[in-house]
Amino acid sequence: MNRLLHEYRVFAGRPRDMRILLLANGIYALVFPIIEIFVAAYVLRATRDARSVLLYQVFVYIATPVAFLLNGYLLRLIPSRYLYAVGMCSSGMAVLMLTASNTSTPLMIGVCGLSLGLATGFFWANGGLLAIATTTDEDRNYFQGVETAAFTFASVVVPWIVGFIITSSQTLHSPNSQAPAGYKTVAVVSVILTGTAAGIVVGGRFKTTSISDFLFFRFHRLWYRLLLLAGLRGVTQGFIVTAPAVLILRMVGHEGTLGRIEAIGGVIAAICAYWIGRRSSPRHRVWILSAGVVTFCLGSLASGTLYNAAGTVIFIACLILAKPLIELAYVPIQFRTIDVLSAIEGRNFYTYLMSHEMGVLAGRILGCGLFLLIGIGVSETAAVRYALPIVATLQLPAILVARDLPL
Repeated sequence: MNRLLHEYRVFAGRPRDMRILLLANGIYALVFPIIEIFVAAYVLRATRDARSVLLYQVFVYIATPVAFLLNGYLLRLIPSRYLYAVGMCSSGMAVLMLTASNTSTPLMIGVCGLSLGLATGFFWANGGLLAIATTTDEDRNYFQGVETAAFTFASVVVPWIVGFIITSSQTLHSPNSQAPAGYKTVAVVSVILTGTAAGIVVGGRFKTTSISDFLFFRFHRLWYRLLLLAGLRGVTQGFIVTAPAVLILRMVGHEGTLGRIEAIGGVIAAICAYWIGRRSSPRHRVWILSAGVVTFCLGSLASGTLYNAAGTVIFIACLILAKPLIELAYVPIQFRTIDVLSAIEGRNFYTYLMSHEMGVLAGRILGCGLFLLIGIGVSETAAVRYALPIVATLQLPAILVARDLPL
């Protein structure tokens, strides 16, 4: 108890806006596993085709930079915290719309993907802007540690609860979609949680700089290194979202199994993420990133080599450990680079957030395109088995790129 009280005092000693942002993000973290994992499972159950899941994800990724662009113009009129709240609420509504529609058609897959992409785009655009404005470089390891721990813990608890709700509800809401009615319950809860998180954010007094011009196409050479790192990170993101649902539903079982397997090692990963963020300093970021990237690669190779239930469990365990490590290191590196370049070039933070999203998009298109290319040119089974190890190997050079960035 003394240790917990000490950690609470450390949290309470941080600036008020940082605490509000962490609290809101902690509540929103309960919705994020639904957006990342069970939406993919819903599309797979409705279409019976893993390629449809990646197609859905491509539409999400196309809409995200569009949201960044719209957000840049809206920031001239509306404070960032309100747009952040809109992104949160829209995410919950997008999940509700998905479960209320017939996603067996390509048109509805595209519409739902674009809707969720716009919502998450507003969330990430303003979340990054508020995080940069309310933290210093020395605070960012701690900030990212707390946030990553919350998202990692949610990835343990939420899949288990949602899997239980879905598998306990065997009534089909549509004979064609084969999706349990429990998905609707999950969607309604998502709307409530996102609305609560949005209300907390609106109550903050965040100070952000005014946005005028934010579209630039020429940058300092240091920024191009960061864009390369963003692309290498983005190349695996589609698989981080879709691979767990596809592999578990194919190799292991139903959504209840998905929830239980996601819970393996997650509590330990959340505690480690908090401890690393609390104890580490900027000079440790490359080492943390390296550990995450290598762990993800090893899990992906195990999945592709074994391609059975055991390989899937190994991959999920590695993913649960690798994902928080990568986030914990990558975001502070990104923000530190933005700090340095905004001082050199005299541009606002949002200029770099917008450009960064385009770098991530290029990586996402490469990764998802590779999956679809193998799926169409060879077979869906070959794509599920071999595309993941390929993109995980492509991400390894991120370690060398990160070494040349400001820490």
